[in-house]
Amino acid sequence: MTNSDRQLSVVKTFHKLHESGCFVIPNPFDIGSAVYLHKLGFKALATSSAGFAFTRGFPDDVNVIGVDVMLDHFREISVATPLPVNADFQNGYADEPDAVAENVKRCLATGVAGLSIEDRISGESRQLYDDDMALRRIKAARRAIDESGMPVVLTARCEVYLVQHPDPFDFAVRRLTAFAEAGADCLYAPGVTEPKQIEAIVKAVAPRAVNVLAFRPDPNLSLARLTDIGVRRISVGSALARVAWTAFMKAAQRIAETGEFDLLSENNSFAELNTLFREVRSGGQAGAL
Repeated sequence: MTNSDRQLSVVKTFHKLHESGCFVIPNPFDIGSAVYLHKLGFKALATSSAGFAFTRGFPDDVNVIGVDVMLDHFREISVATPLPVNADFQNGYADEPDAVAENVKRCLATGVAGLSIEDRISGESRQLYDDDMALRRIKAARRAIDESGMPVVLTARCEVYLVQHPDPFDFAVRRLTAFAEAGADCLYAPGVTEPKQIEAIVKAVAPRAVNVLAFRPDPNLSLARLTDIGVRRISVGSALARVAWTAFMKAAQRIAETGEFDLLSENNSFAELNTLFREVRSGGQAGAL
């Protein structure tokens, strides 16, 4: 099977996952975490710009980790397992629509099954692109995908809940509806947690799929609850990376502050991890790296 044939196969699988029901798409932060999530039976994966940035010792900032480095990360996650991978492509690594389109084409060449484009201006800005620019950027991404012949899932993100907007719900509904009309396959407003608001977004963009971010323990963000109100996809963003960092930091701080190693008793054994990855590789469960 050629790389193009393989990619087309996972793209078709990814589209099918969005057609009915609801699935969890966890966010690995490196090859090992991707391989383990596949072993657990998840049906698709999504990259996390923050999770990856932390592994490189950088903040989650589009101006710090360049597009070339991020594209290499997409490529290695895409081949780590046979699962569809959605790329966290941030703002498309460009402002102007034509530049976004060119970068989307480069993203498709990494083998991903989908990608997301944000409407927040790059860096630490709490500003969103204006309506016209935001819409033109999604249309440009859609055009680039259509011209490529590789029909990956396009997710359009509205970051309004993350920028302290005074009326995030009405803004999100209006903008996500426009994104759906512009050709986005999946709509996503990270930070929304109220069931009535989520349900209203689902209805506003129907029949397009909606992704919800489960970023904290919350009964409103459970798989069962979100399935009931029509959500198609649930991601966890940087949460799994932060779980790993929390355990690491807690143990390292304990050693530094007390000279005691008691927290190391909570570890999985070397043998368990070594056997896990040996079995995965020998069993052909991961892609050819």
